[in-house]
Amino acid sequence: QLAALIKSLKKGNRKGDGNLAREVHQSWKEGYVPSQADVAVFEAISAPPPADLYHAVRWYNHIRSYQSEKSSLPGVKKPLGQYGPLGVADTTSGSAPTTAKDEDDDDIDLFGSDEEEDAEATRLKEERLAAYAAKKSKKPAVIAKSSILLDVKPWDDETDMAKLEECVRSIQMDGLVWGQSKLVPVGYGIKKLQINCVVEDDKVGTDILEEKITEFEDFVQSMDVAAFNKI
Repeated sequence: QLAALIKSLKKGNRKGDGNLAREVHQSWKEGYVPSQADVAVFEAISAPPPADLYHAVRWYNHIRSYQSEKSSLPGVKKPLGQYGPLGVADTTSGSAPTTAKDEDDDDIDLFGSDEEEDAEATRLKEERLAAYAAKKSKKPAVIAKSSILLDVKPWDDETDMAKLEECVRSIQMDGLVWGQSKLVPVGYGIKKLQINCVVEDDKVGTDILEEKITEFEDFVQSMDVAAFNKI
C-alpha cells in the first residue's frame, strides 16, 4: 500500500498533463499546501523513493525540508491507509475492515456475564454474614434481669418476723439473689416484711417466688409484689 501511495504522487504530476490546477493540487496529498497527510506518508517511508519516481523524490525532499516545523502543518494526521490511492484497500490497523472474526471478538464479554457477577456478589454476602455470625457468637449473651420488691405479710402481731425472714431467705434458686429487707408497720401492731431480690428473668419469676414463700404457711399469710423493675 505504501508503494501505491508513492506511485500516486508520480501519476498525478506527469509532464505534459496540461491541467495546471490538477498538477499543483497533486503536488501534496491533500489541498494546495503541505499538511499532516504529507507528514503521515513521509514518516511511513523508510528511505527516499526510487529515482525514476522523480515527482515522488521531489515531494520527499520538499517534505523533508519541513522537518523542524512539520508539527505545525495544517490538518489532522490520520491512519496511513485513509490517504489513498483510490482502489487500494486500507490495511492499516487504524481503519482495517471489520471481519467476521472481529465481530466474533466483539461478542466476547471480557468482564464476565451478569450471572457470574451475581454469583460473586452472593458469595461475598454469604462470607460476610458468616463472619458476622461468628463474631456475634463470641460476644457474651446479655442476661435479662429484674429487681423485685416483695411484701410478705404475717398472720398476726404474734408472728416471729425474724423467723419469717429466715424462711424467706432460705429459698435458694439459680438466678435468685436476695437483697436488703426491713419491717414495715401495717396496723394494730402488725408489721410486714419488705424484702428486695434480683432475679434472672429466664430462670425465676414472681409466680414461683410466691409459691415457695407461701409454703411457709405457719408464718406467711400472703405475698404481694410491691415493685418490679427491669435492670
